[in-house]
Amino acid sequence: MLDIVICDDDPGQLELLASFTAEYMQKHHIGASIQQFLHPDALLRSCEMQRFHIYILDIVMPMFNGIEVGKTIREHDQSAFILYTTSEPGFALQSFEAKPFDYLLKPIDKQLFHETLHLVVAKLAKTDDGTWVIKTHEGMRVLRLSEILYCEYRDHTVTYTLMGAKTLTTKVIKGSFSNHIECLLQDERFLRPHVSFVVNMDYIEGFSKTKFTLRGGYMVPITTKHYPVVRDTYMNYLAKQRHI
Repeated sequence: MLDIVICDDDPGQLELLASFTAEYMQKHHIGASIQQFLHPDALLRSCEMQRFHIYILDIVMPMFNGIEVGKTIREHDQSAFILYTTSEPGFALQSFEAKPFDYLLKPIDKQLFHETLHLVVAKLAKTDDGTWVIKTHEGMRVLRLSEILYCEYRDHTVTYTLMGAKTLTTKVIKGSFSNHIECLLQDERFLRPHVSFVVNMDYIEGFSKTKFTLRGGYMVPITTKHYPVVRDTYMNYLAKQRHI
């Protein structure tokens, strides 16, 4: 699911941008959570607890302008897509301090806005080391690899457990679980400790010979005969992270 945030101190503009965004997502069957903020303070507080795929920010706002908000976001998130909207073209050059994807002038043209979203979604889907696209009964979902705790294969479907106690289940997959996760396992964060599970090692808090314990209390089993290899792979990953 795409997590999208829109911040504009004008309620009418905020509602319009949310409407345009929701219309695009529905048209293309893309699952999305759209959060709206009238004040940048509230947005920045939310950013302390959650990362978003796309930020749609007005530039002229009280206390913090959108450029300062974008720069603050960039301090902890280099991969998110920032779209600026403004009625003041004079901010165009300054806005690039926050490395935005695009800069749109008000009044916002819906077709241009949708074309911009289309480019963003396409880039998200093609970012091999940053996102993972799955097919669910609700449509295509774009997941950040960093939000996946683990996934489990059952009854020819794969259930992904995500940050925030969210879960998403695929439609019946074609082929084997091994084929489904082949590209996922190319990312060094992910390990297959059991025939039916893949775990994100960044969220492991402890392990025994039979299971990993993850953040949030989740348990992922370890196949007994594979324990030595699984243990060594995890310990090597931990050692590498300490030296980064």
